[in-house]
Amino acid sequence: MYVSEQEVRAVLTYEVLIPAIRQALIDYAAGRVNQPPRMILRAGNAEDYRNGWFGVMPVVAGDVMGVKTVTFYAGNDELGLHTHMAIVELIRRETGEPLAVMDGRLITEMRTAAVSAVAFAGLAPLHFDSAPSSFGIIGSGVQARAHIAALRHVWPEMREIRIASRKASNATRLAEEVGARSVPVEEAAAADVVLTATTSHVPVLQGKWLKPNAFVLAVGASGASVRELDDEAMLSSYVVAEGRSCVERESGDVILSGAKVEAEIGEILAEPSAANIPRGQRIVFKSVGMAIEDVTAARLVWHALQ
Repeated sequence: MYVSEQEVRAVLTYEVLIPAIRQALIDYAAGRVNQPPRMILRAGNAEDYRNGWFGVMPVVAGDVMGVKTVTFYAGNDELGLHTHMAIVELIRRETGEPLAVMDGRLITEMRTAAVSAVAFAGLAPLHFDSAPSSFGIIGSGVQARAHIAALRHVWPEMREIRIASRKASNATRLAEEVGARSVPVEEAAAADVVLTATTSHVPVLQGKWLKPNAFVLAVGASGASVRELDDEAMLSSYVVAEGRSCVERESGDVILSGAKVEAEIGEILAEPSAANIPRGQRIVFKSVGMAIEDVTAARLVWHALQ
């Protein structure tokens, strides 16, 4: 069975995806998921930033197995194409039978935002004395829009959204769509919660702009040699990883700054009373994307179509 993006969109919702991702992250931290490192090959299609990459992400979890093949081409923006495209194959673990092949672009979009929503819901009550109200976004693309939608499911106190982008016109357009304000990057960075969702290879968020107890969701900067946050932002923060080994291996924000990963989100979700989340220090939640999240979403789609 081939499942198109339109079919995925018709059945996959944040209401079911967010709790499923939460459990998947707990299972991953508990060692119940067999997920080898992502393999990445450079496409060699260009000598500059347009040089794309091709990733292969397998996983075995629960009653299914799966693999996502994903491409990232930063230059696609200029062509009017998505920068990320993907395919997910879902397989029955018991027999090895292929269950479905489905378009993975929307799955990637939604699971990334769902992971951040899970992290916010788990960490914010441990970090803030009272619920935060302002949300600053650096970036105006797919993930900016997806994160607004996902976080609204777990953050009813969100009152103000500030959007900054390399192209001010893009920030203005998104702000008009979602009821936000287009602002300079320093003002977006001064919010209670800050999202970095760009394709930049160099830092777009400086620590000097952040509140002393800011909560940063860092989801861009794909690769060990690129980053979105400067040294001050990283080294002044308590760093929580989506998956410790994945982030330590693949995140330029962590590798290039020398920051230490203090905890893994699944551990905190499983036992929040044991977490030592600081209230007076900044938090950075860093995600790089994991196969368990893609297969979790694909499994939801598969069952919804039965």
